[in-house]
Amino acid sequence: RSTLSSSSAASDVYKRQLKNKALFKESCFVGGKWIDSDSGEKIKVDNPANNEIIGEVPKCSTSETTKAIEEAQDAFPNWRDKTAKERSIILQKWARLIEQNVDDLARIMTLEQGKPLAEAKGEILMGVTYIDFYAEEGKRVYGDIIPDPMPDRRIVVIKQPVGVVGAITPWNFPSTMITRKCAPALAVGCTVVIKPASQTPYSALALGVLAKEAGFPDGVINIITGSAASIGKELTENPIVKKISFTGSTEVGKVLLQQSATTVKKVSMELGGHAPFVVFDDADLDEAVTGAMQSKFRNSGQTCICANRIFVHEKVYDEFLNKFIAEVNKIKVGNGLEEGIVSGPLIDQPSLMKVMDQVKDAVNQGAKIAVGGDVHSLGGNFFQPTVLSDVTNKAKITYEETFGPVAPLYKFSSDEEVIKMANDTPYGLASYFYSRDIGRIWRVAEALEYGMVGVNTGLTTKAEIPFGGVKESGLGREGSKYGLDDYLNIKYISMAGI
Repeated sequence: RSTLSSSSAASDVYKRQLKNKALFKESCFVGGKWIDSDSGEKIKVDNPANNEIIGEVPKCSTSETTKAIEEAQDAFPNWRDKTAKERSIILQKWARLIEQNVDDLARIMTLEQGKPLAEAKGEILMGVTYIDFYAEEGKRVYGDIIPDPMPDRRIVVIKQPVGVVGAITPWNFPSTMITRKCAPALAVGCTVVIKPASQTPYSALALGVLAKEAGFPDGVINIITGSAASIGKELTENPIVKKISFTGSTEVGKVLLQQSATTVKKVSMELGGHAPFVVFDDADLDEAVTGAMQSKFRNSGQTCICANRIFVHEKVYDEFLNKFIAEVNKIKVGNGLEEGIVSGPLIDQPSLMKVMDQVKDAVNQGAKIAVGGDVHSLGGNFFQPTVLSDVTNKAKITYEETFGPVAPLYKFSSDEEVIKMANDTPYGLASYFYSRDIGRIWRVAEALEYGMVGVNTGLTTKAEIPFGGVKESGLGREGSKYGLDDYLNIKYISMAGI
């Protein structure tokens, strides 16, 4: 990361921009205390919009992670034995504190992640919905009484919290990914150790400040910043940790799965995506363009569920393309702290270079640049919102996840053809299509090999839905009543002699 200025001086500048200056923490949160790394080493954090240093956080490793795990284990019995209602009250207080501090939290997120303030605020408030949802859903962890074939016996099934949970979260949604993982875990009685991305640690640490204020007992929530490799290895291989929840790349997810196998942990993996966005010839094209804009360019295309391949029926291809270009041209790019900005920077230079490489390759394979196609005039980590037309199946962008503001368009002529094209990927997270034919809607929705399907909508995420994928996009579900399952063990009790 950048080293353009003094970290301490920079952090003082940014703290003064906040109403609640206590939210800007540069220490890890372990056992209810704020600690530094044992080595004293630090990680500098910068603003991707201008590469200026925001501050620094501890570069923790194995020893600090072990300490956090032990604190979580010590806190587990007391937290587990509280009633669901008692835990719910604390969760709801946490949610209200987040709401009360949303403006400061949004500013912190925009500084370290780059997304526009309005989008950052929307993410934080979405995170609140997960806490509120699970504060209530945690009260509905039901068991069963199953009829036994023997008259003097009864079969009872109960559900119990798994124990200590390791939550490893990404930089693209540094607040919501924490609440979506931790709210269900906390609601059912688990304790958590959170490893946020090194690019965006301050959003996580601010949530820790508010968690302490909300009244979570010491050790119930722990937050460790530092080496992803060493912290992740300790979380996955330490036998005290009973569950790993990870959001990130498929490549890293596979490593964590291998490491977790050594202690046979429960795992949930929300991994890479390569979402198809299909526009059939009977679609409402204005709605389809709106949905494509929402899906593709949110967070500058840095989402695992954004539209990565846009398939448009040949009969409406030109009309859709023209309407789409007109909307993309309206996108205002800039520093997310400025008014009216819709698209911020990419997170860093490697991300920018990947996007540039995909665009260059697509053009070399025959695609045409309809809009954008290059580094933005702002320079740095900014890339122009881009539309590529007539993209071929040979281009890298057809089979590699982009994570940038580039929309490749492909023509198709039949339902069978586009279903095959859409499913031709090892990923299976999100998918979208637009049609008004009810028969086609059922057939296509069932045929798409994805964990989530948006029909006539580009926005599908909310607390009430089971978020997750199939194939190499992951395991398990987050959100909805199904999101509790990964944090619970099922226990069968046989009662005889009745």
